Amino acid sequence: MKITSILTEDLIQVNIPGKDKDEVINAIIDLSAKSQKIKDIDKVRQAIFEREKIMSTGVGKGFAIPHGKTDAVSDIVAAFGITEHPIDYQSLDHEPVRLLFLLIGKDSLVGAHIKLLSRISRLMNKEELRNTLLEATSPAEILQILKEEEMNYLDV
Repeated sequence: MKITSILTEDLIQVNIPGKDKDEVINAIIDLSAKSQKIKDIDKVRQAIFEREKIMSTGVGKGFAIPHGKTDAVSDIVAAFGITEHPIDYQSLDHEPVRLLFLLIGKDSLVGAHIKLLSRISRLMNKEELRNTLLEATSPAEILQILKEEEMNYLDV
């Protein structure tokens, strides 16, 4: 499954508002509520924050993958955002975060959820891609950048 097969322009936002980790996570969860696949946004929010309590999803290099699994979605949902300002996210490398990739998995689709997390991590591990995304000014541009990157580098 391609990341860009579940990510659409309406689930991408440049300049996600927020001054701290909880605010930007809430903002990207609110963005994900545009998906018709979400049945209960409060349960989604609970799943994401419960996962965050276990360990920060700030994986490093200015990037975070807030994620969780819940029966409150009918299928896997993704959202992507760039914060207005660098956010202290308690990341593994202690660097601030600007790039957020939200992934909400369905309880019964654990395998697909894990594969997508892996693909997102592989993509976002590329410094050139992260820098290009930070320069993007629209959801359409971000989606196109991600599509091109998936075409060129992923075995999907």
